[in-house]
Amino acid sequence: MKIDDYDLLLRLNEIGTVRGTAKQILISQPAVTQRLKYIEDYFDEKIFIRTSKKLIPTPAGELILKQAKNIIEQEQNLKNTLAKSSAEVQGTLSIACSTLISQRYLPSILAAYTKAYPKVSIDLVTGISEDIKKDYTKYHVCIIRGEQLKEGICEHLFGDPLYIFDTEAFPKNQLKERPLISFKSDDSMHDLVDHWLYYHQKEIKPLKAIRVDQIETCKQFMMEGLGMAVLPKSVSHSLMKSYPHMPLKLNGAYATRDTWVCYQEGIRNLPQVDHFIQALLREKYD
Repeated sequence: MKIDDYDLLLRLNEIGTVRGTAKQILISQPAVTQRLKYIEDYFDEKIFIRTSKKLIPTPAGELILKQAKNIIEQEQNLKNTLAKSSAEVQGTLSIACSTLISQRYLPSILAAYTKAYPKVSIDLVTGISEDIKKDYTKYHVCIIRGEQLKEGICEHLFGDPLYIFDTEAFPKNQLKERPLISFKSDDSMHDLVDHWLYYHQKEIKPLKAIRVDQIETCKQFMMEGLGMAVLPKSVSHSLMKSYPHMPLKLNGAYATRDTWVCYQEGIRNLPQVDHFIQALLREKYD
């Protein structure tokens, strides 16, 4: 059994389907099924029962999953100990990052980081900030948007002003009635938009809501004239010159989505983590 095999079992248990797991780890579904069969043959036990909705661990499977978790944790602890004792920066760096930040800023930051520290292995998970907050203890570093974590240490990276865009103009002293397109995000984003709309209900009235899963889809729908969309400045630079827009302001101040780097007390004792956090704090977020 390899470490990757134990990791696969934990991912299958967490995600609940072979298809979903294959998609996340970027290998084919038959390959995942074949590896699972090999592991079950190795232990001579059925690890999961397949139902129409998800995989359910068998009693033997629960014991094996517990062992898998222990082995992964021991491996990680050993790597961290070696990283601390080595003069050269190495080990594993686990990151959970907001999808928007992972697409817009993280590639260039990680490119420079891995060039400087080629022996560090990167383990990256992306998703919605609310989901990351629930499992923040699983990662060395979390990069989230909206409200900061109540636990741990959070350092502010940047504030991202929000703008409302449309293919049609925003007339002054006249009620604008248009559909409002929104993308999947955490509650704090939707609360912020709802709060702004409440104080501007004499100027803007959403006729209906159109909800999409991705921010890029939201942009494309707006560009095709399906309705208005509230977008962060970080992903809408290219729209500023071509589409009518206005900033979301309350009492003269911009409404912004704050981005934070969060981590647990003491984790910066790991050199690979400390250097990455330093890189994040040095970055200029335009």
